[in-house]
Amino acid sequence: MRASLSQFQAPILQQSVGQLAVTLTAYVASLAAMYASVSISPWLTLALALPTAGFVVRLFIIQHDCGHGSYFRSRGANAWVGRLCSMATLTPYADWRRQHATHHAAWNNLDARHAGADIYSGCATLAEYQALRPWQRFGYRALRHPLVAQIILPPFIFLALYRVPFNTPAAWDRQHRSVIFTNIALLCLLGLMMWLFGVWAVMLVQVSVIVLASIAGVWLFSVQHRFEDAQWTREQAWTPASAALHGCSWLRLPRVLQWITGNIGFHHVHHLMPRVPNYRLQACHEATTAFAEVSVLSVMDAFRAPAFVLWDEASGRMVPFPAE
Repeated sequence: MRASLSQFQAPILQQSVGQLAVTLTAYVASLAAMYASVSISPWLTLALALPTAGFVVRLFIIQHDCGHGSYFRSRGANAWVGRLCSMATLTPYADWRRQHATHHAAWNNLDARHAGADIYSGCATLAEYQALRPWQRFGYRALRHPLVAQIILPPFIFLALYRVPFNTPAAWDRQHRSVIFTNIALLCLLGLMMWLFGVWAVMLVQVSVIVLASIAGVWLFSVQHRFEDAQWTREQAWTPASAALHGCSWLRLPRVLQWITGNIGFHHVHHLMPRVPNYRLQACHEATTAFAEVSVLSVMDAFRAPAFVLWDEASGRMVPFPAE
């Protein structure tokens, strides 16, 4: 199947440049409107944060494509555009890129689950959860409560955790430097903006935008990987194709949200063919009937998905936390 879809892996320069130009222009214009509105009403500024955050999510999808080497044919172009987008997403590009690669290599493999701090790419089995001591179960459950995992943690991750190499092995020198240089660039950029617009204005605008964008982005990522029909397998049964077809969802979004999120709802296609640029994901999906077996999520299904947090090996399905 991959061979028949390989044509979609080729980036189209005009589309990549056009998408980047439109998204950057919309983001800068929306950001400028927010700063102009500060002197009128903080409430108007907060209202304008919603579309601005949407453009940040779209920039993250472009950064994500750059991380997979799928946005341009040139490795250097991917790296520099990825770094440019990171100024809006507050994400250290090289560090995130390598961490994300480990996610693709191990997703839905019960024998290769991350031992790090990423609660969105891991999944305990029901038996493992029940074997925990009461205080351990409380902590595990509290951290994954939808209010914590989907609302409180995302801004903390992007504003605080990404400022330090919190989950980066000591041997990853380049990734450590990525965190440092990203922080320096952000300090210079935000310092300039504070000099131009004032500390209060910059805090109001930038924090409100990243809070909304991080919540939306983490929700998109988590519900497309951990939902009621998601399948987990042991190493001997794991393959990249099975992980894509049975461990990822097709999130059907309204047309406007599909545009804002850069077609990332076709996440099963992305996991099967990571080198397909976001603007070709839908065409790739429609080019074969093999994706008919992929779980389809509506928006309402996606809002229910965070409740399914444990893999029950006995029944072969995702389940909510058991009643204590």
